[in-house]
Amino acid sequence: MSDKRHKYEYQIEQESDSGPARVIRNVGIYKSVLEIGSGPGSITKPLFSESRCRITAVDIDSESLRRLESCCNETFQLDLNDEAWPDIVGRDSRFDVVVAADVLEHLYAPLSVLKAMKAFLDTNGYMVISLPHVAHSAVHACLLDENFEYGDFGLLDRTHIRFFGIKNIQNLFEDAGLKIVHAEFVVRDPRHTEFAGQWARTSPEIRAVLAENRFGMVYQVVVKAVPSEAEGEPIILMELPVLARVPTRRDTVGAFLRAHLNPAIYAKLRLAAAKLGIVFRG
Repeated sequence: MSDKRHKYEYQIEQESDSGPARVIRNVGIYKSVLEIGSGPGSITKPLFSESRCRITAVDIDSESLRRLESCCNETFQLDLNDEAWPDIVGRDSRFDVVVAADVLEHLYAPLSVLKAMKAFLDTNGYMVISLPHVAHSAVHACLLDENFEYGDFGLLDRTHIRFFGIKNIQNLFEDAGLKIVHAEFVVRDPRHTEFAGQWARTSPEIRAVLAENRFGMVYQVVVKAVPSEAEGEPIILMELPVLARVPTRRDTVGAFLRAHLNPAIYAKLRLAAAKLGIVFRG
């Protein structure tokens, strides 16, 4: 097995407000988990070692799955774009929790996959899903500058082929026969994202207009969902408040580096920091 750090391998500060940390907390402890799109195990490993979950992992990358052999009950290498993938996992299999952390945006037919995932829920089971929010103000700033450029990570990761606004996320779950019973917004100032350089070039007038969108600072959405026939009232995402966030020292340092370093140099620095367990979001 290669010792090289995988693109999607990172350490998670479990008490932080990051999307992955929120996913782990929403899964809970001592659960049977089907993790869809596990990657190299950034979420899988703490679910196993800290949350004491029993995990079945699904991913398209064989190298990622080899990294998870010691912490999973089973692993399946398969392509979620192939409609037959549930047959490989076993349609009779049931789990307490089905997890898909930043996965659906990589798929041709996210609704079909979400419907298939629902079928794996046991009685009283639930899903924990995270999705990037494309209507972040930083992305709007890129569009207004006619500069919609994909990158190696973040909201415009070059492997993202589907994009979601808040209403689209709501509709996605409702169309899949699910209802959202809990939701959390990951809030990030544009200066603390991968678009810090673009934001620095955006005029104060445009920034003021973009500030009118109350969801403009929402970077990711993490939801807990159950089948629509389950008890309880659904949550409407558009009705939720967006809470202000106090930036950390790491946010401030990262924003300075993104704004003043050449992007290629920043990418190398980010990778070097990750090897030391220091993660710059964005």
